[in-house]
Amino acid sequence: MLDDAKAITVSGLIRKFGPATAVDGISFQVDRGEFFGFLGPNGAGKTTLIRMLTTLLKPTGGQAVVSGFDVAEYPARVRKHIGVVPQAMTSDLDLTGRENMDIYGRFYGIRSRERKERTDYLLEMVGLAQRAGDLVATYSGGMRRRLEIARVLVHKPALLFLDEPTIGLDPQSRRVVWGLLKKLSQGDSITIFLTTHYMEEAEMLCGRVAIIDAGKIIAMGSPAGLKAGIPGNDIITLRVGGLSDDMAGAIEKIPFVHKVNREEDSIAAYADNGAENLPVLIDAVRASGGVILSASVHEQSLEDVFIHYTGKSIREEEAKKVSFLVGAGMPQRLGR
Repeated sequence: MLDDAKAITVSGLIRKFGPATAVDGISFQVDRGEFFGFLGPNGAGKTTLIRMLTTLLKPTGGQAVVSGFDVAEYPARVRKHIGVVPQAMTSDLDLTGRENMDIYGRFYGIRSRERKERTDYLLEMVGLAQRAGDLVATYSGGMRRRLEIARVLVHKPALLFLDEPTIGLDPQSRRVVWGLLKKLSQGDSITIFLTTHYMEEAEMLCGRVAIIDAGKIIAMGSPAGLKAGIPGNDIITLRVGGLSDDMAGAIEKIPFVHKVNREEDSIAAYADNGAENLPVLIDAVRASGGVILSASVHEQSLEDVFIHYTGKSIREEEAKKVSFLVGAGMPQRLGR
């Protein structure tokens, strides 16, 4: 066992698939008991990273230490300390909720009495005690996800990996899962490592977030800290008829405007006191010959952090990458 007080230590980690680099020399640490999020668009390298940290893929280069063990040298020891909830639902539809839990406990060699006690406790915790005897085929998507979170806690892991845990769930089910995860992080001394492309999810749950794009970490810190690092406390977005580069440049010179991003017929101005200063921007556009088609003001979000560092929205990146990426971060042209 390596002498490491951190739950996770990653140093220069690389993963290649042939000529394509999915994870490109990233480094970070996660404290024990921390709720840490990896945020980025589909295809950014999140799932490839989690597969390396959970010993399913060997790194091409660099090092990852999980619960004090190098993932490449001691994969079996790593697995004893972790629980993993993958993107895909893996609970057996032909078994009951309780049977799913029981089989998982048997895999870890947990004795019968302890297995039953843990199963009862966990099913109660996730709100499935009344449905424990029902086939999982009768569960909703949100219920299945809660069951799968309960299932990976049977052996009392020190570290829980969640790979896009709410993908495909309806908004109500997603919030139920969020509530469960917040309860877990507050009630037990468990470290949670979450990957997601939902900005609200990361902001709601994580104490600290790393934003990844094209296999590289582009920003890291608390959600509040990351937003505070962007100049201006509001984003003023204007759709403008007849928008020109000169017009965008003129707006950027206004004293309360710190930065301007232009996307097709829209200007996003990072500004102080957006609601108060919106009329000034509208007047400036009109004075330059532009026509205001719409205007909005919103407080900065993690989406704005992503735009600040990449110049693109996370939705644009998802649309671009999902067309040629499949599965766990592996380029389709290289096979699975």
